[in-house]
Formats: sequence, structure tokens, C-alpha cells
Amino acid sequence: MADWIEIGRVEDIPKPGSRLVETGKGPIAVFRGTDDAIFALHNRCPHRGGPLSEGLVHGHKVTCPLHNWVIELENGEAVAPDVGCAAPVPVRVADGRIWIEIGMRLEVAHG
Repeated sequence: MADWIEIGRVEDIPKPGSRLVETGKGPIAVFRGTDDAIFALHNRCPHRGGPLSEGLVHGHKVTCPLHNWVIELENGEAVAPDVGCAAPVPVRVADGRIWIEIGMRLEVAHG
């Protein structure tokens, strides 16, 4: 059974920007758009594994810092003509706090 784990406040993530959360299943990138929408993806570009958390957030997309692939934050899909998917992670916001759904305890990366 998956658990919802609180990872911080919306204000903890720059607008637009991201925050990296380390988990037992690998790093999760949590993104904040200029409209305060929050998204979460596994922190691995489908092209060559680039760190999406280090990419440029624009609208509801992130551009991978390695080879400029553009990834949709809502579903993790690469924008055409590229093909691939960064696995999305369920996320919710309640009272300004961000929660992600994952089946294990998390450690939040600091730095």
C-alpha cells in the first residue's frame, strides 16, 4: 500500500523551479510552475537519464539540462518529435504543504 509523505511547503520551491527528494526508489523531482501548480516526476530524463530537477521549468514543462529534451510535467511524456516518458509521481497540495505518494519512507535532500 502506498503512503502519502509530506515533503515540505510550496514556498520551499522557487517559482518556477524544482526540489529534489531522495527516496528508496530513487530521486524524485518536485516542480513548481509560475502558476503555483505542483508536479512530481522521477528525476531521470527518458533520453539519457539527465537530472530533470536541474532543468529549466517553463509553463508545465521542463527542459532537460543535458540534451534539451522537453518533458510535460503533467504526465512525464517527452514533447514530439521526441518519444519517452519520465515516470510521474502522484502529488497533492493541502494547506500549502506538498505530499507525494510513494510506498516507503523518504529522506528529503538538503542543499
